[in-house]
Amino acid sequence: MLDLDLSTEFGARVDRRLREERIIWLTTMGADNTPQPSPVWFLWDGAQILMYSQPDTPKIRNIARNSRIALNFDGDGRGGNIIVMTGTARVDTGAPPANQVADYVTKYQEGFKRIQVTPDGFAQSYSVPIRIIPQRLRGH
Repeated sequence: MLDLDLSTEFGARVDRRLREERIIWLTTMGADNTPQPSPVWFLWDGAQILMYSQPDTPKIRNIARNSRIALNFDGDGRGGNIIVMTGTARVDTGAPPANQVADYVTKYQEGFKRIQVTPDGFAQSYSVPIRIIPQRLRGH
């Protein structure tokens, strides 16, 4: 599990971005070992990340083959505000659907409107919950 030192500027910035950012890049490994980055919506609970995927996608197949993943946020465009995490991911069949996770629905209310879907419609399309456990962190 990721041990964030919130007393440092870097640790506090990582925690803030995990709570406030709307997009994080998830990188899984393809069958040919080529990294496959995907921008995803996510929810940070202080220890783990919950995201949702459509079924039968490359990211789901990649995670089934190799649970090791990387996550990163966009930098500031000048080489700063870099945050990269590595960890593991798994399909979490015990997680509730997206429309039943109040914090997720609140965080992505504008996103649902932008892609013209209700929380219920999103949960039907993005029906595969994925649990990510970040373990290592680097950046500046």
